[in-house]
Amino acid sequence: MKRRDFLHQMAYAATGLAVAPLSSFDLDSSKKMFFEISLAEWSLHNALFKKEMTNLDFPVMARKEFGVGVVEYVNQFFKDKAKDTTYLNELLMRCKDNGIKNHLIMIDGEGDLGSTTKAELDKAIDQHKQWVECAKYLGCATIRVNAAGKGTAEEVAKGAVEGLSRLGDFASTMGINVIVENHGGYSSNGKWLSGVMKQVNKKNVGTLPDFGNFCITRKQGSYDCAEEYDRYLGVQELMPFAKGVSAKSHDFDAQGNETHTDYVKMLKIVKKAKFKGYVGIEFEGGKIGEKEGIKLTKALLEKVGKMV
Repeated sequence: MKRRDFLHQMAYAATGLAVAPLSSFDLDSSKKMFFEISLAEWSLHNALFKKEMTNLDFPVMARKEFGVGVVEYVNQFFKDKAKDTTYLNELLMRCKDNGIKNHLIMIDGEGDLGSTTKAELDKAIDQHKQWVECAKYLGCATIRVNAAGKGTAEEVAKGAVEGLSRLGDFASTMGINVIVENHGGYSSNGKWLSGVMKQVNKKNVGTLPDFGNFCITRKQGSYDCAEEYDRYLGVQELMPFAKGVSAKSHDFDAQGNETHTDYVKMLKIVKKAKFKGYVGIEFEGGKIGEKEGIKLTKALLEKVGKMV
């Protein structure tokens, strides 16, 4: 075994993610990937929160800085602009000028679509409708929502089935998909969320499996995870309903491999499900800069995408 391959295996073994050495895979550069790469705006959330850039800058940066032509927005970075056609037209012009395709808007802060209270559920559905309309205006195919709520797993599941069904019916009139990410709480339990999807049973309602969001509960007073669902099992359970995939990344080793998730193993799961859509870069690390993290994630997806 070459020293490089030995170190590669040791680095993974240290994180409990032992995999075969990269040299054992086909690295034919002419091999096409089974998916396309998109860029999630959350990858640049620090720069956006610090006002170092704006939502209008995002599609331009995606193309010029990272060579990515498909983008996924986050609504909180243009929270009051869902119905502002002047603003949306400016965004569309920048996308057109840079050859950008708008694919998705991630929706947060508009109420719990798994609410167990009728008034709260009605309000959440109504508040999400403006983002369905915004997605349609921007030429997106999809909005990502959260199946959150307060109550038992069964109670929240019942609320989520109703909330997603009703919003899905509205979105279907505009040709928009409504997809749920594993995003904490019950939604980070792959079995729970896949069960909700089976009950909803609508063509335009699905999932956005995220490689890293499988923390069900956190330790009191801490961001550390107290209960975590197996990420590989979770993605496997959510892939039958997937209309997108989120390639979460945090840290990388010297060989450019993500240290929390075995991308080879994960992308094999994605491929086995016969997925052929967009895999979105979503860098969320803190040890390296956001731009560097995005570039490393893109390089890793391109490398592994030609292996599996």
